[in-house]
Amino acid sequence: MALNISSTSTTLSAFILLAVYIATTSADFNNEFDITWGEGRGKIINGDLLTLSLDKSSGSGFESRNEYLFGKIDMQLKLVPGNSAGTVTAYYLSSKGSTWDEIDFEFLGNLSGDPYILHTNVFSQGKGNREQQFYLWFDPTADFHTYSILWNPQRIIFSVDGTPIREFKNAESIGVPFPKDQAMRIHSSLWNADDWATRGGLVKTDWSQAPFTASYRNFKADACVVASGKSSCGGSASSGGNNQTWLSEQLDNTKQERLRWVQKNYMIYNYCSDSKRFPQGFPPECQMA
Repeated sequence: MALNISSTSTTLSAFILLAVYIATTSADFNNEFDITWGEGRGKIINGDLLTLSLDKSSGSGFESRNEYLFGKIDMQLKLVPGNSAGTVTAYYLSSKGSTWDEIDFEFLGNLSGDPYILHTNVFSQGKGNREQQFYLWFDPTADFHTYSILWNPQRIIFSVDGTPIREFKNAESIGVPFPKDQAMRIHSSLWNADDWATRGGLVKTDWSQAPFTASYRNFKADACVVASGKSSCGGSASSGGNNQTWLSEQLDNTKQERLRWVQKNYMIYNYCSDSKRFPQGFPPECQMA
């Protein structure tokens, strides 16, 4: 399915309101991240650019040195160009253990000319299955775009270039676990998943196009860093402190309108409307979606 980007330009400008968001300050990748696997396929260049590559032998990945418990985290990504079918670029927050928490962006590659699928998910206490998927309103391989996670005690908001695409609210009041007790690191990886990633595995990776490369820049984290069991936000991460407005941030009317626009025009899957998957009724948090 090809996406006609030009036909949406008028609507896009009306709803995005020139909201391409670029982090005003960026951290040195050498200080913030470690390449964790890939035998040289992951590289940090001059401190301000990080690349991950995939070939037939291996992919690659990195993780943050810091652990975070709540934050507003931005990263600019430029995805694998051309025929990226079979590849997955995962960018996410995750804790450890069998009852881990996780907040996911995953970019599922596709044939040249077909749009990437942006896959999102939220895990709490080891339980996920909360998938929402989107097409993007631009070519994510042509330039860098900012992918953001706002995570506070009340909600998780996924945003692209400052435009919210998904909100997952805290529904503990109706018995749904919410990620709020486990510190998480930032992870990213580029890997081969041609058994499922593109059209359910029907389209395989074309290794003649390798190496496949994704690029990262302008990382920014306004967040509570956890070290030795203590939070940089004070005695409790949720207690906040000066200049931590993101700890209580929510969508204003303008951003709610943008969220509805994205979900109406670009959402291609929502677990909260998949009646075949949930014949006995939707998960309880879908009441708050």
